[in-house]
Amino acid sequence: MWSGPRTVSTALMRSWENRPDTVVIDEPLYSFYLSSLPGLDHPGRDEVIASQSPSWEVVLHGLATDPLPDGVTVSYAKHMTHHVLPAVDLAAFAPFRHAFLIRDPRSLLASYAKVRATPTLDDLGLRQQAWLFEEFGGPVIDSTDLLAAPEAGLRALCAALGVPFSQAMLSWPAGPRDSDGVWAPYWYDSVWRSTGFTAPAPSRTRPALDPALEPLLAQCLPYYERLSENKIKIDIPNGLG
Repeated sequence: MWSGPRTVSTALMRSWENRPDTVVIDEPLYSFYLSSLPGLDHPGRDEVIASQSPSWEVVLHGLATDPLPDGVTVSYAKHMTHHVLPAVDLAAFAPFRHAFLIRDPRSLLASYAKVRATPTLDDLGLRQQAWLFEEFGGPVIDSTDLLAAPEAGLRALCAALGVPFSQAMLSWPAGPRDSDGVWAPYWYDSVWRSTGFTAPAPSRTRPALDPALEPLLAQCLPYYERLSENKIKIDIPNGLG
């Protein structure tokens, strides 16, 4: 599952992890990404680098070949698109099925700026996400649609991936998981408190955004619009989404 930060990606990972037939992997290329960019300041940077292999080759080989536990038939990897730096050979992703989780860039930026105040286009991953979509294709789901109609969205996503839908995907126990990356205390507070997808408030106003981020928003929009053209169509209740 390819997404950028602050796209409800961890809640979607929770949803899949709650299936009895699924194991999840949380951002397995994060250590590689930070190790490759020594000047990049991220919360918990040293912990993240130490927690995973910094080799993309080792990581992707493991995802493709490591045996699954008994009774597990689905391996779900939550990937941040900006972790795929030019050094990564995209051919290594050929064994996998691909899907894409997107979010309106204004909402994305408003959320991201609460953790890192001065993001760049590369931090947000939209450009990389559009590039990966062109490379691999696959179903696209908008997080706003998913929050407004979780069951319909998950059923459509599962159908597009050829995986049976499970009612277990609609809720999960609150709290951390052993599968969470070591960066979770910096980013996952709301997910730890959650027990399911929370419908958005009716859309009456746009999220407040620091004026300094408006130029970045303008850069993001063409990539989001390109991906949005291909998103799964979901029936959304009136006033939501």
